Amino acid sequence: MTELEVVDAEVASKDEKTPRVGRRSPWRRMLRDPQAVITGAVILAFVVLGLLADVIPSHGPNEASLQAFNADVGTEGYPLGADASGRDILSRLLHSINTSMISGVIGAGVALVIGVTFGLIGGYLGPRVRGTTEWIFALVQTFPGLLLLIVLTPITKGDYRATMLIFGVLLAPGIYRIVRNQVLGVKNELYVDAARVSGLTNRRIMSRHILLSVRGPVIIAAAFMFGTAIALQSGLAFLGVGSSGVPSFGAMISEGFTNLYSEPTQFLWPSLALGILTASLVLLGNAMRDAFQGARPKAAKITAPKLAGEAAAATSATAAEAEATSLLVVEDLAIAYPTPSGELRTVVDGVSLRLNAGETLGVVGESGSGKTQTAFAVLGVLPPEAVITRGSIRLDGRELLGLSEAELRPLRGRSIAYVPQEPMSNLNPSFTIGAQLVEGLRSSGSMSKQEARERVLALLGRVGIPDPERTFRSYPHQISGGMAQRVLIAGAVASRPMVLIADEPTTALDVTVQAEILDLLRDLQAELGMAVLLVTHNFGVVADICDRIAVMQKGQVVETGLTTQIFSAPQHAYTRMLLGAILDEETVRTDGPVAAPVPLGTDAR
Repeated sequence: MTELEVVDAEVASKDEKTPRVGRRSPWRRMLRDPQAVITGAVILAFVVLGLLADVIPSHGPNEASLQAFNADVGTEGYPLGADASGRDILSRLLHSINTSMISGVIGAGVALVIGVTFGLIGGYLGPRVRGTTEWIFALVQTFPGLLLLIVLTPITKGDYRATMLIFGVLLAPGIYRIVRNQVLGVKNELYVDAARVSGLTNRRIMSRHILLSVRGPVIIAAAFMFGTAIALQSGLAFLGVGSSGVPSFGAMISEGFTNLYSEPTQFLWPSLALGILTASLVLLGNAMRDAFQGARPKAAKITAPKLAGEAAAATSATAAEAEATSLLVVEDLAIAYPTPSGELRTVVDGVSLRLNAGETLGVVGESGSGKTQTAFAVLGVLPPEAVITRGSIRLDGRELLGLSEAELRPLRGRSIAYVPQEPMSNLNPSFTIGAQLVEGLRSSGSMSKQEARERVLALLGRVGIPDPERTFRSYPHQISGGMAQRVLIAGAVASRPMVLIADEPTTALDVTVQAEILDLLRDLQAELGMAVLLVTHNFGVVADICDRIAVMQKGQVVETGLTTQIFSAPQHAYTRMLLGAILDEETVRTDGPVAAPVPLGTDAR
């Protein structure tokens, strides 16, 4: 069995042991959410009661009786009593549900049709079309909605359905902006380009490929707009806008308000029904947001795991002995991220590293092995959705996990510094190089602006920049990638940190510049006595500068040892495969067709 087959077998074995999480649809996730189930059941109950509005009560909603004037609750034929006009409150409540539901359907439906249609068009088509739609919806958004609906009452003749139709147009700009922003984010995705080059029409691409990608936020917004339309119709009815013959929660609340002190139940029933309905719609919208966007747990800050009995004592003794020489200790670190289904997927699993003072430790592995995630955990800059499920990170004996941002801030720059892999992306294009370095230096130490400036100029010269003054005054776009990397190294070592984390510091640089940067790191380490944690996938860089190596695969450390030992006698199959992929000047590939060498002076054509 070849080494590659051994590695594949190990990965397959690990995958078999790892439980697979099936991706559930948002609707199935909602069925598992108690909030969604309860609120959905409440709204369904309202719908059913509205459909039975002509069946349950004994009287019509506008049927008045002088004998039932302000009838009490429980009066025969009037279970919830009657109002000041002798009308059945239960009948009017049930018919008010239908009024509210129709208002919500019309208002939210019109907003969705207009907003989604023009949001797709404005987001997908060119800037000229987008500019036109932007102008139109910005104009619509300037209209005073409530006042406009009241002014247009003579035109709508008090019909709440026509009023909700106009209100839906006024709601459309909100949906339009949501859809447009979502479309702008996905229109340049590769699958959209593939659909375009396959000959699909713009209409087909927008309706089939793009709309399905942006439907989540639209559905969530629709739930909230449904409740907004119901609330606005009730508010207009409370103000007396509309036909008095149409049962409505707002009209009932207004009528009950006049008898609040003598007959408070007339005010209570419609207020309670409207409150429960609108609250259920809001809570259902929140549940839909969680279902469509996935759970978003915050990064867990945990302390070192506790061990019991003799094992704890032995572990403590071993840890104390190791930490006597180790400056940075990472033990059993595990990091996970939520999947679209809300489950956690582990990306770093049980990583343990030790970095001694003045030592360079290379963390090696292919992309996605968890190298950068481990480095970010040490720095305390993991994304908010990351969850640290277990482990411990100690810097000079101090536990870092569990520290707040305010407690971590003084450590960054002074005790631990960072050199990123993309220098140009980590420099603010709006400020000069000198302004950014001076700001960082002053934030990590108490010194005047002039002192910080002199220190920065000295550091720029120390890292090999020919004209420090000119670079100090330059903006990031005015310097090369190699100079930008030197600038970031100067900023990182300005406060003489104990630990320097360098994440792929030579990836985007030419070979000659790479060698210069590595020499610079080596010299600065010897001069300042720093410990360096080098994250890389380049074994050539590791061989040049590192004292020890930790090889990572699939979020785990599979092998550690001295650099000379790893290169001369690698123990793990994955390490042997990585080293086997390196070609030297004496190696000729035999796994594919190789053209015969062409003698000098002959025509290769």
